[in-house]
Amino acid sequence: MAQNDSLAVPTGDSGYITVFNDPVNFNAKHPLNNSWTLWFDNPGKKSNPNNWEQTLKELITFDTVEDFWGVYNNIMKTCDLSVNSNYHLFKQGIKPMWEDSANKQGGKWSIQLNRRAMTDIDNIWLYTMLACIGEAFEQESEVCGAVVSVRKAIFRISLWTRSSDNQDLAMSIGRTLKSQIGLDGTFEFQPHHDTKTGGKTWTV
Repeated sequence: MAQNDSLAVPTGDSGYITVFNDPVNFNAKHPLNNSWTLWFDNPGKKSNPNNWEQTLKELITFDTVEDFWGVYNNIMKTCDLSVNSNYHLFKQGIKPMWEDSANKQGGKWSIQLNRRAMTDIDNIWLYTMLACIGEAFEQESEVCGAVVSVRKAIFRISLWTRSSDNQDLAMSIGRTLKSQIGLDGTFEFQPHHDTKTGGKTWTV
């Protein structure tokens, strides 16, 4: 969250009314340090991987706490998405694609969760998004975005980073992510360029 909340002064002589004072008639918002874009795709079984970008839909961009909650409360929950669907939350200007200049040298931290055993995926995805937009990571500039994927047997949560060649940096981000969303499972980091070939991985 932004360090400077001067745009969101509590109600009083200033005339500013925040959502904490009046959830309906507020006139001031809490700005984020970055603008974020929510994307969605559901390629389906018959889609051509080479045309995947055509299925990617840019839903909305927001830059305040209040607008984030407005988006979150009015979209379909992760648990209700159809198989092969994905939500992508990325900093504005970064496409959720390996080929994007911000991502091509990076990698991702991922965890796979058994759908049958996972009853709290909505909160886990929410905590992941809040960690991103709330600047929970010491190396905030390294974070590009996050993805939740719905598959037949699993849910997958991923956090994408700008670089993949500094193990200490990557491990710090991984530990923070694990702490923020409160999961006991194993998170695995892999550079994007090694995903298909099965290269180096790190775990927390």
